[in-house]
Amino acid sequence: MDDDDEASIATERELGLPMERLPLFLDRFIVSLSFLSLLTTAIARGGDPSQHPLPGVADAGDRILTRQLFEEKEPVITDEMAGGYMSNSELEEAMKKFSKRCANISRMYSIGKSVKGFPLWVMEISDKAGEEEPEPAFKFIGNVHGDEPVGRELLMLLANWLCDNYMKDPLATLIIKNIHLHILPTMNPDGFALRRRGNANNVDLNRNFPDKFFPMNDIMQTRQPETRAIMTWVKEGHFTASASLHGGALVANYPWDGSEWIRKQYNACPDDRTFRYMARVYSNSHYNMSLSKEFEGGITNGALWYPIYGGMQDWNYIHGGCFELTLEISDNKWPPANELPVLWEYNRKSMINLVASVVKTGIHGRVFSKDGHPLPASVMIKGINSMVNASSILGDYHRMLAPGAGKSYQVSVSLPGFQQKTTQILMQDSSASLDFILEPEDSSKIRRIPRILGCRCDGTDKLELVQYLRGIQLEIYIVVSICLFLFILFKRKWFLKLVNQRHIVTPKRSIV
Repeated sequence: MDDDDEASIATERELGLPMERLPLFLDRFIVSLSFLSLLTTAIARGGDPSQHPLPGVADAGDRILTRQLFEEKEPVITDEMAGGYMSNSELEEAMKKFSKRCANISRMYSIGKSVKGFPLWVMEISDKAGEEEPEPAFKFIGNVHGDEPVGRELLMLLANWLCDNYMKDPLATLIIKNIHLHILPTMNPDGFALRRRGNANNVDLNRNFPDKFFPMNDIMQTRQPETRAIMTWVKEGHFTASASLHGGALVANYPWDGSEWIRKQYNACPDDRTFRYMARVYSNSHYNMSLSKEFEGGITNGALWYPIYGGMQDWNYIHGGCFELTLEISDNKWPPANELPVLWEYNRKSMINLVASVVKTGIHGRVFSKDGHPLPASVMIKGINSMVNASSILGDYHRMLAPGAGKSYQVSVSLPGFQQKTTQILMQDSSASLDFILEPEDSSKIRRIPRILGCRCDGTDKLELVQYLRGIQLEIYIVVSICLFLFILFKRKWFLKLVNQRHIVTPKRSIV
């Protein structure tokens, strides 16, 4: 890129990141002074420089924030190119037809609306769709970027394949009977209709989530409605794993997507081994992804490829306990529609095997109290600085782990008010089941401390005290009250008798 190109890109945007919020050491200070320039535009997850939250550092070598695949601007999508793809209304109708045809294994629901008010429709596929079960949940998200529509088409083909092959194909049956699969074909219907990357407000939705490394997108009101819908969905859905489908490259991308160094460098997350396993499941099952000459094995760490900030993938892992991959499934962002059947065949096994891996590997179980109530406890693996939480309704947890014969893990489960429990489990090449029953802490501490420190001073404590006295301790209070009454009555009779005796025996005394 020549100097004129660099100068034109540098004037496209400003960061707007408060300087005082950056760490006060020299390297970050230098980086912050460089936030007004961006070197190139990546066509896959990298995006439009006007939407990139952290512009690059124009250094040499490994400090270039991009990849070799790039364009100066988004290509124009003509009517001829868009032909053969379902419109938003056609996609909505196709989803409704699917839900009706496969009503025994599916339901359709909306998680919110786009900027222009189009519903963000989701299909849930399970033998008990809509019901709470102690099973893992997996979600697919397509069309995050409006000009990458292959994912929305392939996800509809996946849904119909599962329906057509239920009780016929072993993997289709395994998924429907043991997993709750949620499919959001389009996260960005407005961008698709406008044939551009961003949504109706021209915001890149894969830069609109709160970030781990830099303070951005932290104010809920400033986020896009599509982003807010995803965040609420994840926090309520208790998803185990996820994948978003993109275009412009052919690779399975895993966390971290960014780094504190603002440069291309491998940045491993705590579950790096598990994420690499999941990425390999997809790549090795693909027709030719694993044969990539650009990415070894067809997989890549996001920060090593090129860092992005405000991405959906890292946010899912940090805030949802959801192991998400970013899947680039087509070198061409918007290929001709007649190539869709081939792309489906190239990706079909990968999509199916990735979903099935959720129940084929890892540790699964439930957490109960001593009296049998499910507990939303935290599940931790020694040596891995991350945790997953059991659901609050059924107490089920699903901890993704890379398989390995003879691999031993120390598993700990904890919840305030209960004693932590730890055990060792020897993993094989398949998944393992492990339930926990937690013992309460000292009952006297549990009962007394909340009464002293937890006063609400609104009168409800008195009601709780009355309700407490009406419990199993009521009999004790009755017995004590009767004994106290009899004791007082006996003492009164004894005292009167003693006074009468003193009147008879003892002479009267003067009171001075």
